[in-house]
Amino acid sequence: MPTRVLIPSGVLGLGFDTDALARGINGKPDIICIDGGSTDSGPHSLGTGTSKYARGVCKAEWRALMRARAEAGVPLVIGSAGTCGTDATVDWMFDITREVAHELGQSVRVARLYSSQPPDRIAAAHSAGRLIAIDPAPEIDAEGIASMSNIVALAGAEQIQAALATGADIVIAGRTTDTALIAALPLQNGEAAGPAWHAAKIAECGAFCTTRPKSGVVMVEIDDSGFTVEPMDPTAACTPETVFAHMLYENADPFRLAEPGGHLDVTDARYDALGDRRVRAEGAQWVPRPYTVKLEGARRVGFQTMMLAILREKRYVRNARLWAERLREMLLPRIEAQLGCPPDTFGMETRLIGIDAALGALEQRVADPLEVGVLMIITAETQALAEDIARLANPFLLHCPLTDDEPMPTFAFPLSPAHSNRGAVFEFALNHELALDDPMEAFRLEVTEVGHGQAG
Repeated sequence: MPTRVLIPSGVLGLGFDTDALARGINGKPDIICIDGGSTDSGPHSLGTGTSKYARGVCKAEWRALMRARAEAGVPLVIGSAGTCGTDATVDWMFDITREVAHELGQSVRVARLYSSQPPDRIAAAHSAGRLIAIDPAPEIDAEGIASMSNIVALAGAEQIQAALATGADIVIAGRTTDTALIAALPLQNGEAAGPAWHAAKIAECGAFCTTRPKSGVVMVEIDDSGFTVEPMDPTAACTPETVFAHMLYENADPFRLAEPGGHLDVTDARYDALGDRRVRAEGAQWVPRPYTVKLEGARRVGFQTMMLAILREKRYVRNARLWAERLREMLLPRIEAQLGCPPDTFGMETRLIGIDAALGALEQRVADPLEVGVLMIITAETQALAEDIARLANPFLLHCPLTDDEPMPTFAFPLSPAHSNRGAVFEFALNHELALDDPMEAFRLEVTEVGHGQAG
């Protein structure tokens, strides 16, 4: 029998159409799967072990999914819980689940799959030659690994299957690949690996593979020869183009997708329209390889303070980059002389909003804007030092002339005070795979009964 997987949205916290969700439940899925996060928004969530999404929003959406799960009588699985999938965010999601279960009067069996990695385990693996660098990978050593605030391993289908095998009604997984949630049950049911992983990649972001991405909900039906994908919103449609296009999403190679234990190859895949709203895909292949899981790590690189000024005078707008370079040349020797900070001990970046803030030197300028926002970002070893540098820079950012022989200008500070402390900032510090002899050796499971009448 084919396996039917319902995906309510690309991520918990993004939202979904509740009527579409209801239609999905009426379609009798075998499992409901939703992603909980990614690295898209940078290293802060992993560095701090916190979610980027509001707790209240996640709880409201999770409540709807827990109700849907109870109605369908099937497992509900979330991966990369709390954006980054650390042990702390798994427990954060578990607390939400426990609250909702009590509020709804549900009794549920919850499996927690933990993905966080102790630094000493990763350092030992590095010494043993069990870490494989993924280009581009930073240089790492035992000291650098120890400095990371959080390290997670991306679980694959095998770890999700182990959680489902506990008889869990709900699985809250730490960091996983986006596709593993969707592929796990079809593979466990004996469906072919090529179609299972291909369907998982196409449906990982819910309705992103349709003509109406905001509707959220899609159903994939997977069998031994391929899969069929259909949006649950009647105003949305899947077309061969919208389905294949998702192979390009967050993927360097549109024909190949690496996963724990192998890779998906869709070179020979075919995409056929079934009427106006569904698409059938066949021909994907799964290529096994030695079992590895990807690692993600983040470390604190300092503390940041930001300032924003606005240039409007035409000459300064036209010469904004030259002005920013002059400002930097004026500030660096003053910061060293007055604060004792040589240029190589802190960072001071200027982004010109309206000129090249997003792409920098790659930007192709076509016309001068009406105004330019000057965002100065200062990174230092402590928050106090970053703020001191900002205070020193303040009058120069406000009054720096383009040349020495012109009147002192005055620019606009839209905020008072002009500086804002951002707190600790982080960087990604691992881009490696960890070789495993057993898929579960870097992961652990805990199972708890929670809800109405339960002490948990």
